[in-house]
Amino acid sequence: MHLIETTLLLLLAVVVSGSIARITRIALPLVQIALGAGIVLVTGKAVELEPDIFFLLFLPPLLFLDGWRIPKEDLFRDRAVILELALGLVLFTVIGLGLLMYWMIPEMPLAVAFALAAILSPTDPIAVQAIASRAGIPKRLMHILEGESLLNDATGLTCMRLAIAAASTGAFVLHEAVGSFLWLALAGVAAGVAVTLVISFAKSWISRRWGEDVGAQILISLLIPFAAYLVAEKLHASGILAAVAAGVTMSFTERGGYGGQSLAMTRIRRAVVWDTVQFVANGLIFVILGEQMPSIMARAAEVVAGTSRPEVWWLAVYVAVIVTALAALRFIWVWTSLRLTLFRKRQKGPPPKVGLRLTAVMSLAGVRGAITLAGILTVPFTLADGSPMPSRTLAIFLAASVIIVSLVVATIALPKLLKGVELPPEPSHEREEDEGRVAAASAALRAIEDASHAMAEGKPNPDLYNDVASRIMELYRHRIENRTRTDADEIEAVRLTDAVERRLRLVGLAAERTELGRMARARLIDETTAKRLIREIDLQELRYS
Repeated sequence: MHLIETTLLLLLAVVVSGSIARITRIALPLVQIALGAGIVLVTGKAVELEPDIFFLLFLPPLLFLDGWRIPKEDLFRDRAVILELALGLVLFTVIGLGLLMYWMIPEMPLAVAFALAAILSPTDPIAVQAIASRAGIPKRLMHILEGESLLNDATGLTCMRLAIAAASTGAFVLHEAVGSFLWLALAGVAAGVAVTLVISFAKSWISRRWGEDVGAQILISLLIPFAAYLVAEKLHASGILAAVAAGVTMSFTERGGYGGQSLAMTRIRRAVVWDTVQFVANGLIFVILGEQMPSIMARAAEVVAGTSRPEVWWLAVYVAVIVTALAALRFIWVWTSLRLTLFRKRQKGPPPKVGLRLTAVMSLAGVRGAITLAGILTVPFTLADGSPMPSRTLAIFLAASVIIVSLVVATIALPKLLKGVELPPEPSHEREEDEGRVAAASAALRAIEDASHAMAEGKPNPDLYNDVASRIMELYRHRIENRTRTDADEIEAVRLTDAVERRLRLVGLAAERTELGRMARARLIDETTAKRLIREIDLQELRYS
């Protein structure tokens, strides 16, 4: 019963957090963390956080959804920057920050310092997006941060595993570490791809033979990330990478033959369900983080009691140094990466200058979140010989504090830095959109003409079918005519006309919905009819929104 009550309280905190964030204009993750801490202070009870369960419940669906929805063309276009951030920056951070903490905290073994540095290296784009939403973060920058986070989670967690293994056994073999890293990465990706392809093929085959069940299709999409994660973990590979690979594969199967034949109703309802899952999971992660903070902070005195610097204020010094070092290491790496890749011109001549503002934004955008918290809690309590893991409690305290401080700093500084930040312009897809609309309209014309002839054959009134087909085909011909204009002024006039038409249609649909609601309340039409008509209006509104 206590678990159910706690879960309901957490969900209530997620619901309330959005309104509080809009009213106070405080970043949503910080509001959720504060609410989580408030729940513990009021009830006196916190969720018993099992890291393995936390990983399994929250991370696979979120990473799967990121891999599914992230624009693949944008990901491929900036692949060099993303790989440099997701792989090179992680290793750079592990070495640089690990050595710094080993020097700064004498009681912390080198392997534990490297493990803490590794788990502090992954970034949280969800927190960045929430913080930067009011400042208008450029789409290209957000795509780079999202792509980085998809890969650096696996890199950071893999490095942490290797460091913990070295701390437990007291030995580190380079070739074994490299082999372990390659197996974790390659087997994890292969597991995610294989599981998604098998499930997609099976459900597509069943749907073609016996029809499609919308509810079952949605449930299958929810289960795929968990299946990929568990299969990879059974193979001792990276479940994180498996979930990401499953999401990316899902996006391609949707375009192709396996999953591309889903019913329109399935796609609409599935998108709504996944939006809800994302909202709830993201919120719960930060609320649970807030719940853990009071107990972590309460052990501050215990954390430093056995060290050479027993004063509690030294913890604040450690956290400040670590946050500063993370930003500095990221700044150096990002500045170098941008100069070498993002702004490189294909033609001859010196590359454009890399602005300090952009570099600062990229540096501060590397806030830490759920992966860091869950990862540090997986550090074992004991070594291989049964003795306690040295500095485990200190590492947990530092990781949790860095999460909070990085969020606060980004909340204050990032919106200001984002004003006026410039990136190379996004390529325009208007021409591609026009070509796609023309091609789709041409295909529709051919299909409607063939279908009308087939339907009219042998019927007593064939002109009826031809008249209806002609009216529908005229709409498609009008679309083709508008989209194949060559004069720039005419093209702009067509786009303006589309925008005006879209707005007026939305106004009309809203009026329809209001009138149907009035008639239902006045019992001029029955409730079932009103719901059906309003749903038709809602589906039309989705088209124009």
